[in-house]
Amino acid sequence: MKVQHYSNVPAEEVTSAPGVTIRWLIAQSSGASNFAMRVIKVQPGAATPLHTHPFEHEAYVLQGVGGLRIADREEPLRVGSFAFVPPDITHQFINRGESPLRFICVIPMPDEEH
Repeated sequence: MKVQHYSNVPAEEVTSAPGVTIRWLIAQSSGASNFAMRVIKVQPGAATPLHTHPFEHEAYVLQGVGGLRIADREEPLRVGSFAFVPPDITHQFINRGESPLRFICVIPMPDEEH
């Protein structure tokens, strides 16, 4: 079992996306074997890379306003919004506000250790 405040987990810079950090809250190092939970923070004017991957993920917005770009459209995000991104869908989280966009993102456990 693991219980702690998210701010005690170091934020890692996403090198391919200036202004974006990720905190791996639950990962293999926590003893989890099926899912990883992260908190992603996107600074004003920044965005995650436009990308795709072979697994689904779920997101829940904790702070800020933004958009989820999926293919050629963008869906609005605000506090309390949640999103399901299916596998193999090109997507990107964009901060459209003046304060950080912060959201929980859950994915199947990646192969690499965190």
